[in-house]
Amino acid sequence: MSVLTAFLTCIKESIANESFIKLSLGNYQGNIEQLKNIYVKAVLIKRELKLSFTYRYKTRDITKNFEVDAALDEIEQLLDHKGFRICTLFSTTENRVCELNAKQVWTVKSEKSTAAKPTNLSHDKQKERKVGDSNKTYLKELRLTDDQGKVYKNAQDKWKQINHYIELLSTELDALPTKELLRVVDMGAGKGYLTFALYDYLNNELKRKAQVEGVEYRKDLVDLCNTIAQKSHFDELNFVQGTIEDYNPKYNLDILIALHACDTATDDAILKGIQHNANLIVVAPCCHKQVRRQLEQVKAKNDLSFMTKHGIFLERHAEMLTDSIRSLILEYFGYQTKVIQFISDAHTPKNVMILAVKKNIDKVKQAEISAKLKSTKSFFGIEYHYLEKICGL
Repeated sequence: MSVLTAFLTCIKESIANESFIKLSLGNYQGNIEQLKNIYVKAVLIKRELKLSFTYRYKTRDITKNFEVDAALDEIEQLLDHKGFRICTLFSTTENRVCELNAKQVWTVKSEKSTAAKPTNLSHDKQKERKVGDSNKTYLKELRLTDDQGKVYKNAQDKWKQINHYIELLSTELDALPTKELLRVVDMGAGKGYLTFALYDYLNNELKRKAQVEGVEYRKDLVDLCNTIAQKSHFDELNFVQGTIEDYNPKYNLDILIALHACDTATDDAILKGIQHNANLIVVAPCCHKQVRRQLEQVKAKNDLSFMTKHGIFLERHAEMLTDSIRSLILEYFGYQTKVIQFISDAHTPKNVMILAVKKNIDKVKQAEISAKLKSTKSFFGIEYHYLEKICGL
């Protein structure tokens, strides 16, 4: 058996007995331009052991994953035919170096093991869960997890939604001004999945004392959520019955949230946030009817008429126009806005989320925004936007 063949056998045996850690190939003398080194590690992809090759070039890296047998063939080709003159096998027992010397003879030497074996070979991305531990009282009471904290199969989508929601807000929540108590209102809280998660994240993950109030029209859901809050010992979480339009906070707000408030109810919520100086306003609008009715009635002739003559495009256009004007009005009142994709649960289609962070604004910038709002309405033949009307613009 040749020296190279014996070395390749050692690699195969180290994989079989699970002592394999990694492999490096260097001193490249081949004709592939800019190729410098190759590094090999074991990975689990969909529970199957494979070898991941990182081909390192001067300006980029390319990664390829091989099944074990194919990987061993690739290593043999790289050493025997493709120009690599040295290969080091790192295992839990030793480092074994195989090198082609000046006489074109392969030699092997053993050295003391220097590498630590990774504890997790999983290549599948493990997404960080902002909510943290799933073994929490409110998750069990909401029927998302069992008594051991395992997420029910039929609740996986909702669990992902909750974590996605907190992840979207995390940067803005982390950047909230330092103060003794944060005041938060969640309008249209529903069954409270996201309200509970937000309270938990602020108080228990960020260690920010936050008082959260959920507003919900349906009394049975209000009673249910208050009961769960008490069982969870969430002493600063409270749910009240009412509508967005009628709700009036008794204090300035740090955060105002309104998810899936229908049509102009989203505008009512935004107004509450503006009036009560909310540092962060978060809305995920739906049912964009108010502007669409005007578009259908006026049918303005402009450069987009070829597109909006189709009903489905008109509907999408109404959504974008409605939310773009909402963002513009928020900017008029000194908010920095960001529109992102928000994916809700399986029963609600994809929609957008508007994140608005309170900043400063001067009269000159307000005048520019006001002129932009006026020209936008004229171009599309819109008489008014509901938020503009209730804000008194």
